[in-house]
Amino acid sequence: MKVFITREIPESGLKKLRNAGIEIVEWKEKRELTQTELIEYCKQCDALIAAGYNNMDAHFLDECRHLKVIALHSVGYDNVDIAEADRLKIPVGNTPGVLSGPTADIAFLLMLAVSRKAFYLHQKILNGDWKFFEPTANLGIQLYDKTIGIYGLGNIGFEMAKRCAGAFNMKVIYHNRHRNLPAEEELKAVYVSFDELLERSDVLSVHTNLTKETQGKFNKGVFEKMKPTSIFINTARGAIHNEQDLINALQNGTIWGAGLDVTNPEPMRKDNPLLTMPNAAVLPHIGSATVETRDEMANIATENVIAALNGKRIPFPVNPEVYD
Repeated sequence: MKVFITREIPESGLKKLRNAGIEIVEWKEKRELTQTELIEYCKQCDALIAAGYNNMDAHFLDECRHLKVIALHSVGYDNVDIAEADRLKIPVGNTPGVLSGPTADIAFLLMLAVSRKAFYLHQKILNGDWKFFEPTANLGIQLYDKTIGIYGLGNIGFEMAKRCAGAFNMKVIYHNRHRNLPAEEELKAVYVSFDELLERSDVLSVHTNLTKETQGKFNKGVFEKMKPTSIFINTARGAIHNEQDLINALQNGTIWGAGLDVTNPEPMRKDNPLLTMPNAAVLPHIGSATVETRDEMANIATENVIAALNGKRIPFPVNPEVYD
């Protein structure tokens, strides 16, 4: 049995595969595979571990219908046509749970960085512009007792809300498709409509999946409903916000600041205006980038592969209906 891996993953996962007697074919070039290349490699293997944002649409799945499993080295699976995978009876696995804390840490870091213009002021030092002290210059905003609004109060959103409430006594409001009663009980979170979320949030943090409903959700009209003193944070998927509309909102003072760990497109161009704005902070999609988290993601992805290649149900399926 062979597995194709689209990136170099931690040794802990590779060791599990070797111990299970599975041959590894690993893509090591520092460039994206084309879909044609991915198909050709997969045709020579029995399983796939996808560690990048490869487009696994209906064409790809039809060409690779022999695969016994697609194991994602991620929580998100919006790059996979799940309906087609269901039709072809291909189980798709992800890595749930392990990213919640680390991704919330990044959202919290971005919130702090934006509120105090940290990235911009650090760059001023590098540019030799730390000179005359002005009491009214370089002012940020305080977060204590403010309102954190969570769009998508799942595991990651809950961790972000918990950090905000604990560190800064922030009031928690949220908007979900369904109520989160444990969060309401533990964090005194208040469910609100989407419009109320926009109107009341001092910081609005996005933690939802990318779907047809959420794609481009945060656009010009939405930013115009937010407070001019508010901060927008997105650590979910770049396509959830309209990036040009966000740039315009910051330039026009429609909102006060923005922190992004995800952009659209990725990688971001080095001349993107967001990189030089005083009230913006951008990171290169590092929500899960800790040694411990990436090790655990590799372990879970390989557990999904080993189970499938042994004819068993994978432990972390996103489409369990394939087993019905």
